[in-house]
Amino acid sequence: MGKTIEDKRLRNRIAVFEDRKEAGLLLSEKLKEYRDADALVLAIPAGGVPVAAEVARKLNLPLDLVVVRKIQIPYNPEAGFGAMAPDGEVILNRELLSRLRLTGMEIEGQIEKTRETISKRERAFRQGKPFPLLKGRVVIIIDDGLASGYTMLCAIRFVRKGDPLKIVVAVPTALKKTVDLISAEADEVVCLNIRTAVPFAVADAYRNWYDLSDEEVLEILKDFQSR
Repeated sequence: MGKTIEDKRLRNRIAVFEDRKEAGLLLSEKLKEYRDADALVLAIPAGGVPVAAEVARKLNLPLDLVVVRKIQIPYNPEAGFGAMAPDGEVILNRELLSRLRLTGMEIEGQIEKTRETISKRERAFRQGKPFPLLKGRVVIIIDDGLASGYTMLCAIRFVRKGDPLKIVVAVPTALKKTVDLISAEADEVVCLNIRTAVPFAVADAYRNWYDLSDEEVLEILKDFQSR
């Protein structure tokens, strides 16, 4: 079980961040021990990219992406019953699936859609660039928040295959139950705003929240590289 770092002043509060950029700046303060280290920041697109860009900029670290994706519920695309990693590994939320009563064909159909989405995003965001070497490095995986946590679990397990020295999960906000789930697999979890109440929505931590387009993600990455 990895250690968990939080800002206790923000426990169970909502609307604590102006936007993802501010959340990234605040998160970087909790990660300053990694400044100029042999470390790498990996963002989960799309929402994790503006958060991660601020962290990487403040800590003077390279920024890259780990393209994981939730497997959407057919009639509720905002929610997922699992997630898929860039190499195709799937983690299913078996507890949720038992309640959804989806057919095997529906499950396989959504998995295939997710595979196609990851392939499309890999081409758009990573543009053929090889995945960075992780062996012996500290890897900081960042998203804009954790609800069920399955996309982050996929990211952790994918990154672990690269034999990093340490995996740090850093997010502005998360459900307490999910933090516990993630801390069982990460070496360290940094979450500023931990909340215990359900239903939980990542968006509730932000005063200014919207879904990022692929074009905005590419613009953030371009801006980061230019600096």
